[in-house]
Amino acid sequence: MRNRLKLEQLWSAVFKARSSIFQAGTGKGFKLGRFWSTVVTLIVVYLIIKVGIPFVSRWITGLPFPLPVPGTLTLFFMVLTISALFVYISFSEERLEEFLTPIRRLLLGVYGSRTRTVVLAVIPLFIGWQVYSTTVPKISSPTSLRIQHPSSNFPKDMEALSNPMMNPSDSDLDKFIEEVKANNVQFIPEAMGEIEKVRDQYDNILGFIPTEPVQTFLKDLKAGNINREKAKEALRQKYLYEGRILYAMNCRACHGDSTAGDGPMADGFRLRPINFTENGTIETIVEGYTFWRVSTGGRGLPSEATPWDSAMPVWKEDIPEEYRWRIIMAEYDLAQKTPRQPEKLEEAGAKKE
Repeated sequence: MRNRLKLEQLWSAVFKARSSIFQAGTGKGFKLGRFWSTVVTLIVVYLIIKVGIPFVSRWITGLPFPLPVPGTLTLFFMVLTISALFVYISFSEERLEEFLTPIRRLLLGVYGSRTRTVVLAVIPLFIGWQVYSTTVPKISSPTSLRIQHPSSNFPKDMEALSNPMMNPSDSDLDKFIEEVKANNVQFIPEAMGEIEKVRDQYDNILGFIPTEPVQTFLKDLKAGNINREKAKEALRQKYLYEGRILYAMNCRACHGDSTAGDGPMADGFRLRPINFTENGTIETIVEGYTFWRVSTGGRGLPSEATPWDSAMPVWKEDIPEEYRWRIIMAEYDLAQKTPRQPEKLEEAGAKKE
């Protein structure tokens, strides 16, 4: 009840502001009925969404084109507006009666039988046209093709980058081995919550990860044998586990559990996230490009990638670099793909000679 009163007060203020606009500069003012006030409010809100927001977005971003509001959001905002207007009008019998009076007069023929006939004919025709235009199959070709991997502004010095989590340094490996020996492996804070719940169930905290490389390394370590290659593979599995945690926290909502682009938020975008499990997606690009795309997000796309081709955030502003590499590691693993290796043109030329 309290929220309803607040909503009524909000819309009362809106209508008072609207009335002051119509009364400005006149002695008696121009009284707009409740019905037409509602119609004007709907039109104003719709124009703000379809015209105002794209215009402001162009001014804010400095882009040569406006950024339109997606149709799903437009529908969402309009439904909210209609719901708020309904609450405001129906809260008072006086306002409801004032709103319904023009409709009753129209149906009774007060405005003339010809006017009534025209209105009653136009409304179903308009609704029918809207339904038809929405459901009829579109045969027009797209105005532009979607470029999956635009790269005109991709920094060339990033092309040779490789995931440091896949090839940890000797110092990181030594530190990891010592942590395992002391049963004090340091996971990222985002993963420690779940691990601490079951820590007492394992002789070594690393045993929480059930993969074969980890279990083999722990078994050899218990027997007094330390194989650095097995230790390196166990460290990769630790990074992969952490990457999956980070992927679930930051990426799953759009990209889905298996990176198939079927997350719960995927349908809310003009273009769904690309299905990484299909051939010809992330396996065709080098890791440096993947890291660049994750880091710069949709705003980092070049001009040939039209607006809304990617709604991905600029993750370099929120996720540390080593976390981003872990996420990329998890993405390739979940998609069951391997990144393309950078071509070494110098070696290829030497072989031809």
